[in-house]
Amino acid sequence: MDIISAQGLTVGYGAEAILRDLSFGIPGGRITVVLGVSGSGKSTLLKTLAGLLPPLAGGLDFAGSPVDYSSERSLSALYGRIGVLYQGGALLNGLSLYENVALPIRMHYPELPEDMVGDMVHAGLAQVEMADAAAKYPAELSGGMRKRGALARALVLDPDVVFCDEPSSGLDPITSSRLDDLLLRLKETFGMTLVVVTHELRSIERVADQVLVLNDGRLHFAGEARGLAESGDEFIRTFFLRKVPT
Repeated sequence: MDIISAQGLTVGYGAEAILRDLSFGIPGGRITVVLGVSGSGKSTLLKTLAGLLPPLAGGLDFAGSPVDYSSERSLSALYGRIGVLYQGGALLNGLSLYENVALPIRMHYPELPEDMVGDMVHAGLAQVEMADAAAKYPAELSGGMRKRGALARALVLDPDVVFCDEPSSGLDPITSSRLDDLLLRLKETFGMTLVVVTHELRSIERVADQVLVLNDGRLHFAGEARGLAESGDEFIRTFFLRKVPT
């Protein structure tokens, strides 16, 4: 069953459309990877799916209900059910990891007592194997630790969907592989739905259940990940499998 459904979605900035007339579904409990060359609109689409950028046309349903981008109430309800791992992590340097992870809790549930906030923060950090780093500041963390800390912040409200924008960006292959392991564990252990923007071929091969391929402002391919390996499409073979048809 699809937890997110897009119908005729056109996204962009101002009057400029980056992607046009996209219709697709994001199945629950699976990892959907969004693919495309640089500048193809991957991060722009992710912003719209996460409620951060209103579409220019079309609509989006989340868990069977339409998202009203003009309604603060509708967007607030959406934000309470999703988590976002931003490219680079986007941890606030002046706050400890504990305080960074606590931010979504304080924003959505300001009435919660501090002991409950602490329990939620430590549970989120434990999920990403960062329980011992709560008091550290971002500058004291390695690149991989910052990504995992940012993921803990995305997970702390137990979201229905987690959006990850280039989670492996800037990481060495070993750290990137460990992050892939973590994403897979979240899906398999908690039945979590993840939407991942990436261009890392190894990550795609390991984690993707479904793929959305963007090309020339359109949805070029949508389907099971194994369909990529079986595809004879020249664009897919050239840019994602690094194979040129003979």
